[in-house]
Amino acid sequence: MTKTFTYDDVVRYLYAETTENENVLIVEALALDDNLMNFYLDSLEIQSQMDKIVRIPSERTVAEVFKYSRQFSSKRPAALSY
Repeated sequence: MTKTFTYDDVVRYLYAETTENENVLIVEALALDDNLMNFYLDSLEIQSQMDKIVRIPSERTVAEVFKYSRQFSSKRPAALSY
């Protein structure tokens, strides 16, 4: 029986969440299915671009976090507020 792989399987492969046996089968499927291969290549490019994203909090945000954390001593746990 031939296993049909989905885009979800390709994403799992991309993030190394597949078994060695699945890896072999997915590589074979990628070689045989142009749509699956194109999805893999597009996903690989998106992953590469996402790895370059850097988010830096504003100075005000950092100051507010420090201000909040100073309210609590290191000996007692902070109360959670919602």
